[in-house]
Amino acid sequence: MLFNSYPFLLIYLPLVALLFFALGKHSPRLAASWLGAASLFFYGYWNVAYVGLLLLSILFNYGVGYALTRQHERGGHSKNLILTVGIGADLALLGYYKYANFFLDTVNHLLSTHWPLQEILLPLGISFFTFTQIAFLVDVWSGKAREYSFIHYLLFVTYFPHLIAGPVLHHKEMMPQFARPETYRLSVDNVTIGLAIFSLGLFKKAVLADGVAPYANAAFLLANSDQKLDFFAAWGGALAYTAQLYFDFSGYSDMAIGLSRIFGIVLPLNFNSPYKATSISDFWRRWHMTLSRFLRDYLYIALGGSRKGPFRRQANLMATMLLGGLWHGASWNFVLWGGLHGVYLVINHAWRALRESGPARAIAVGRIERLAGWGLTFFAVVVAWVFFRATTLGGALNMLQGMLGMQGFSLPLAFLPVLGGAADSLRAWGVEFYLGGGSRFAATWIWSVALLSIALFLPNTQELMRLHRPGLDFYPASSESRLEWKPNAAWAWMMAGIAAAGVLSLSQATEFLYYQF
Repeated sequence: MLFNSYPFLLIYLPLVALLFFALGKHSPRLAASWLGAASLFFYGYWNVAYVGLLLLSILFNYGVGYALTRQHERGGHSKNLILTVGIGADLALLGYYKYANFFLDTVNHLLSTHWPLQEILLPLGISFFTFTQIAFLVDVWSGKAREYSFIHYLLFVTYFPHLIAGPVLHHKEMMPQFARPETYRLSVDNVTIGLAIFSLGLFKKAVLADGVAPYANAAFLLANSDQKLDFFAAWGGALAYTAQLYFDFSGYSDMAIGLSRIFGIVLPLNFNSPYKATSISDFWRRWHMTLSRFLRDYLYIALGGSRKGPFRRQANLMATMLLGGLWHGASWNFVLWGGLHGVYLVINHAWRALRESGPARAIAVGRIERLAGWGLTFFAVVVAWVFFRATTLGGALNMLQGMLGMQGFSLPLAFLPVLGGAADSLRAWGVEFYLGGGSRFAATWIWSVALLSIALFLPNTQELMRLHRPGLDFYPASSESRLEWKPNAAWAWMMAGIAAAGVLSLSQATEFLYYQF
């Protein structure tokens, strides 16, 4: 079931919320059980066959977590072995469903073998519920968490606002909230704030992301089919996808946080205007924040972090980003995307070390340096997105060749009257003019520029909602937005218009891009 669908909005959400609060008046445990069961239904709506797989994963990890807890209480010495078995089984499950065919296909290409690929349907959200449970096991092993109630653990993993595409949660973030009696009481403030955040997310997805998607899809379809794209067509397609992915994932993150807030649960932020980043490190502090947190805490630091010298630190960064890329998908394009970001981070850390140790250390970072840092970061991110979006390596390289101007420069003939005398200068510089395609060319660039301007110059959702605790790790003092949402008539009308635009755009519900991971 999709958040951006009529069955969810008109049937599922009202029914689940009303029964949750009705049961909460009498028994919080019964209300939690209902919410867990409703979350399993939400997952099974996609494919009921995989509900059993999800439950098996939950039962196994609950058992491993319980065994680790008992080891702590008794002072046992088997917790390392138990943790290894638990994480090994989780990774084996993820590896089979997500990477078995990738492995077989790679071996076939390298060794010229002909092993048949398996008919495996990737379970929805398997990466997210696997990482959530691995984090839980590590936290129990280190003494940071424990869980005796199976109902609470079931709800922790299956909680429908985060189950399919995150955020990746920590047990210690959620359990205190599920234990509070006020969580199970209907709050007008929570419902109002939650609906406002959800409406903003729905608008981002249904109106903005889905609106620009056809132009991104058209460009990458040409690239993947080996058709040459010139400089303007390639950059138009790349920027259109850059905008689509931003508003698609930002919209999902808002909708997840808004839905959860309706139930009185505050989720951690997962998205914080990443295209405003002035360095690649800053980008990863803003993009998919809970995944970045997971990779840092449970992979980068586990590999040694920065504790074993600068060379080992850079190697750990590269390993973390390569595995992070592979986590996103079973494709060499995703590995290359992760590797590119690993290289970016290595260069970024080297530059920071050089600047902080050289004569430039005493010079404060000025506006020009910040602007240059933003421009370089944005360019690097867009280039990497090409590998993220293209379905083949050839398609990605084809798109990049166009973006570098290696496949020429051309504009629609319809632009000649607008360009006037400048057209002769453009021809002299090698720009060609072609018949047709003017409206699509203009629409691609108008959509891309308009959406990226919104992302760069307008406040994000948590800045608008900054006085109403939009996320667990958000602090009002960190926001400089002059706009702020208030529970008054003017904002009510504005949010009603935004919500109506989102709902009326749902003629055909489309999956979120991160559902494939």
